[in-house]
Amino acid sequence: SIYLFVLGFAVVVVTALTSAGLVVSAQNTNSSTTMAPAAAKAKPKPKYRKKATAPAMPRCVNTQQEQTDLSGTYTGKLKHGDQPAMDATLTITGNTFTMTGGPEAMSGRITAVTTCGYTAVTVMMGDLTPPPVGAAPPAHAAMSMRAKKVGDSLTLTSVPGEPQMVSFTTGGAAMKATPRYRKHKAKAKTTTGAATTPKQ
Repeated sequence: SIYLFVLGFAVVVVTALTSAGLVVSAQNTNSSTTMAPAAAKAKPKPKYRKKATAPAMPRCVNTQQEQTDLSGTYTGKLKHGDQPAMDATLTITGNTFTMTGGPEAMSGRITAVTTCGYTAVTVMMGDLTPPPVGAAPPAHAAMSMRAKKVGDSLTLTSVPGEPQMVSFTTGGAAMKATPRYRKHKAKAKTTTGAATTPKQ
């Protein structure tokens, strides 16, 4: 009888352990199936794109020079040293120029080279016709200037350190803006009527 009791108790224990194992495995299966959709629904982290940086401005290379053509006819004011400005007309054709106006006309050769936005001008005044064979060429007065050309406007000024201070500006006094005055409206005067005595 004791043997049968022990055998029956062992069968009960084995059955209980087996059922407990099945319950645990079922719970694991359910937890895995419920976690799978949750993982699938998880939103991916947003990816931030780097802002495109503006391209760096190219550096100016002082060795790069560009021949500049100042050809045209310009009317403006010519000033030489402390003398008063006078009306003048400058005509540039290629590398030659003529200046009319003032006490005498001038002519010569002009060359312009632009480097890094700065236009350097060399002016040689006088007759540049080659001399006869064997004759020494005459000495021509040279002048270093700076040019600023915007549209049809041209400004030539001597560079600092130049012995002769010369400037030419198109437009002259016409380029100066005239001041505008605002007209103030006069306030209307208020009139008071004379007091009248009531009739009796």
